[in-house]
Amino acid sequence: MYDLHDVVEMKKAHPCGTNRWEIIRMGADIKIQCLGCGHIVMLSRRDFEHKLKKVLEKNEEKSEH
Repeated sequence: MYDLHDVVEMKKAHPCGTNRWEIIRMGADIKIQCLGCGHIVMLSRRDFEHKLKKVLEKNEEKSEH
């Protein structure tokens, strides 16, 4: 699954040319930030899960404790 600050790949690439996004807010809506140009997009959780391809990097902060 995915969590806050994970880096994810979406099904469609961003127009700037990269397809790496960081999850920066989670709730009923999920806010993601493009790691190429810094553009921020907010999607409903349903849309996010539909457009998500895979999790590229898990945030390691929680597992260190």
